[in-house]
Amino acid sequence: MMIGAVAAGVWFASHLRLERVSASTSLPPAQLKIGGANFDVSFTSGNLDLPQPAVLRWVTRAGEAVTMYYGHFVVKNVQIRVRPVEGESGVFAGTTWGYGGGYTRIAVGQHTSQRQLDSDWMLTHEMTHMGFPDVPDRHHWIEEGIATYVEPIARAQAGQLSVEKVWRDMARDMPQGEPGSGDRGLDHTRTWGRTYWGGALFCLVADVRIREATHNQKGLQDALRGIVAAGGTIEYEWPIAEAFRIGDKATGSTVLTDLYAQMKDAPVNVDLGDLWRRLGIVSDDHGVSFDDRAPLAEIRKAITAPPAQAEAVTR
Repeated sequence: MMIGAVAAGVWFASHLRLERVSASTSLPPAQLKIGGANFDVSFTSGNLDLPQPAVLRWVTRAGEAVTMYYGHFVVKNVQIRVRPVEGESGVFAGTTWGYGGGYTRIAVGQHTSQRQLDSDWMLTHEMTHMGFPDVPDRHHWIEEGIATYVEPIARAQAGQLSVEKVWRDMARDMPQGEPGSGDRGLDHTRTWGRTYWGGALFCLVADVRIREATHNQKGLQDALRGIVAAGGTIEYEWPIAEAFRIGDKATGSTVLTDLYAQMKDAPVNVDLGDLWRRLGIVSDDHGVSFDDRAPLAEIRKAITAPPAQAEAVTR
């Protein structure tokens, strides 16, 4: 979840004043260097069963996943505010703003286990928000869609998540992004499913089409890297058309612009059954398996492969 940069400044200033009242009972702040970026990690008051180094390692793993996907961390200065929650376990309530570079506030339950931190997806999701510009509210689906789609792929590329789980979860959850009755296109239908999984479905289709158009030499990863390289991070407000234009330039295609024109004002159903078949993804009650004879099997492999391996896959 993220909010715009202007609202972020007001929120940050007011809430920081409140949190300073109890700062003396919180864990000490820490500084990390991840992917070329400076991370300031601070804590609101409260207790955690896990020691502080375990929490810092969780922050580092999330930063490393985003760094793997984008080639470096997407902004130079990052603030992570961890809010311990008494009596709870797990990670929840993450929100990200563009204030001062990138600012994420996220809750961690007092009784959170090491296993829960190791399997957490939310902090990586929140950090991924920092790698796309702040666009008008009607385009919130692309902000959440990118974070939903990129997070598991980035974690797989960093060796933190199995490729099988990436595709099993996508095959299970991606249908939530299909348009329902009364849908008027991604820019107009703001249900939870269309915002998160409709945006992720856009990203999946764009990724496959870019790779088809470039003979698997480029993908959505290259488009998003190009947007960041041009300054398109959460710190700045951009029109969505400009972000897609720059992303297309990075891949030498018009896929993002064309797909947006198709899906922004009209409901577009994606034949996911056919897409999974062409990618060689076979899903059943026992999990997922892969058919490497499928026509787009090499594209499937390249999407989740670490960048150096992805280059080898495409040759």
